Amino acid sequence: MAGSDGFVRLDMNNPIFQDHLLNLQKPERHAALDTLKKIKQLTWAQVYKDSGLKWEKIVSIKPPPGLDAVYSLRITQSRRCTAYREGGFLRLLTIAPDHDSTYGRK
Repeated sequence: MAGSDGFVRLDMNNPIFQDHLLNLQKPERHAALDTLKKIKQLTWAQVYKDSGLKWEKIVSIKPPPGLDAVYSLRITQSRRCTAYREGGFLRLLTIAPDHDSTYGRK
């Protein structure tokens, strides 16, 4: 994959992601920000391999038009977020309220 050795660039401009992040309780919000800071310091190859992030393709939901796949990764101890890769950018979409909702299950 092109650019897999470059450092990850974060796109946190999605309004849904912003609402989810800003509405987390303070300890979880700080944990999420620590995770985002960590991701910025990693290459794509490191993100894919990092056992703490647990980057995985979500196969239970159909990706939006124009996207090959949507992925989930651990953003706090108890929450996962959804995102996709576009070039060097990690485009963040949502922070799920619980593990199952990340995968479209209740």
